[in-house]
Amino acid sequence: MDINILIVFGVVSWLVFFFYNRHKKRKAFIGDFEFPVSIKKGINTTYPHLNNEELELVIDTLRSFFLISYKAKLKPVAMPSQVVDVAWHQFILFTKNYEMFCKKGIGRFLHHTPTEAMKSKTTAQEGIKRAWRLACHLEHINPKSPSRLPMLFDIDTKLNIEDGFYYSKNCKDRSSPNYGKNYCASHIGCSSGCGGSSGDSTSSCGGSCGSSCGGGD
Repeated sequence: MDINILIVFGVVSWLVFFFYNRHKKRKAFIGDFEFPVSIKKGINTTYPHLNNEELELVIDTLRSFFLISYKAKLKPVAMPSQVVDVAWHQFILFTKNYEMFCKKGIGRFLHHTPTEAMKSKTTAQEGIKRAWRLACHLEHINPKSPSRLPMLFDIDTKLNIEDGFYYSKNCKDRSSPNYGKNYCASHIGCSSGCGGSSGDSTSSCGGSCGSSCGGGD
């Protein structure tokens, strides 16, 4: 075999191993990272009704957000939860700790961006679409036909966050206590041309939206 081919093969093999190993280490770092305990105190100041178990859920969901932000590489990911956004903001206050976390876990500094809901109850922008796809994949949910909501999109509802963003898997379910109030997760993949309110059974999106959810970037 030609020596040049062997060299190229060796370099390519090394690069594949290097990037795979780095990817594995960063995921493990984010997964095992111990967030400052006082973050929970800051969350509790904003939402005093949360107990310790619920605060732990917020921290775990923040961890999930960082994992999907890493997987998104340089593409923007919207923050769809108010309570997780508060946790993120509390973490940023630990400047050096946050910078170290971003460098080792994400590979770049992750700037805080405000929470972002859908433009309307049935129209989503790219940052939300990307958050939906990656959050679904992280929890092994089919983004085109979800059996449930990923926690990042469900936690505000689950924890009764008064100023939270409430999403619904099926906005046409009139038996839902939040009927007519929720953002429609089933419409996240819709184009801006899909109109109608979340409770409008005659919406032009209909079943076509479900098939367009969760497409690749």
